[in-house]
Amino acid sequence: MCLASLAFAAALSTPLAAKDATAADTLLPPKGTVSAPPKQRLGSESKLPVPRFVSLKSGRINVRRGPGPDNQILWVFEKKGLPVEVTAESGRWRRIRDREGDVGWVWHAMLDGRRTAIITGRAGDANPVALQVEPLASANVIAYAEPGVVAQVKACKDQWCELQASGYEGWMPRELLWGTYPGENFE
Repeated sequence: MCLASLAFAAALSTPLAAKDATAADTLLPPKGTVSAPPKQRLGSESKLPVPRFVSLKSGRINVRRGPGPDNQILWVFEKKGLPVEVTAESGRWRRIRDREGDVGWVWHAMLDGRRTAIITGRAGDANPVALQVEPLASANVIAYAEPGVVAQVKACKDQWCELQASGYEGWMPRELLWGTYPGENFE
């Protein structure tokens, strides 16, 4: 099989103003971590589970201090497809948390239910990680992905997730991704 590298830059967000912690933010896991989701409930407006992972629908999305167009813009996402975690709903506004743990509010139509994940690699290691034919450590390697690559998540089963990026499709250990919960299985 031909080995390829899925290296491309992942511009995450451009800060516009300082981000303040609110009382609601203190209930979230520490920045950069995702543990098993807290007990899920249905969103008041969407009737979808909260918390949940979604992706950004547009290449330019304002993130606000509170739910409403009159609230201050905290920062702007500039990359379509990034994964974010919906942690609350207020009418048609969604409170989201990004990979760095930063929290703000976005209009519901700016979010997409399609799942994506950011390849994080191993802590403190910037080496590319293998995308494999099967969900087995001994499986053949299809390609290598650099940390920071955003991939579409097709399925997750146990400790592995099936990803698609840059024309390659294969499996990667869940622990090397941000955008899924431990133990979350879906197709």
